[in-house]
Amino acid sequence: MTKEFRLHAFVCTNQRDPNKPRECCAAKNSLDVMTRLKRAARAAGIDDVRVNKAGCLDRCEQGVSCVIYPDGIWYTIPDDDTAIARIVEHLAGGKPASEFRMGE
Repeated sequence: MTKEFRLHAFVCTNQRDPNKPRECCAAKNSLDVMTRLKRAARAAGIDDVRVNKAGCLDRCEQGVSCVIYPDGIWYTIPDDDTAIARIVEHLAGGKPASEFRMGE
C-alpha cells in the first residue's frame, strides 16, 4: 500500500562542477539542511509530508532552494535552525514562512 502525502518538500542538493560559473546548493550545505528539515518534521510528528532531496531546481544563486508541492511555495533556506523551524511550522499546516520565501 502506497502512503499518501499531503505535501512534498523538495530541497536542491545539486552539486555543479566547481569550474562552472554558476553556484550550486550543495556548496551551501544543502544536504545537511535537507536532513535537518526532514528530522525536524519527523520530530514534530508530521507524518503526512515527504521531505526529499532534489536535483537542480535552477535557483541555486538564491540560496539553498526548496519547493513545497502542491502549494508551489519556493523557499531559500539559510543554514540555521530558525529557518528550519519556521518551514516545519508551514509543513505542519501553518502559514508559509514568508520571511524565507524566494522573491519576497
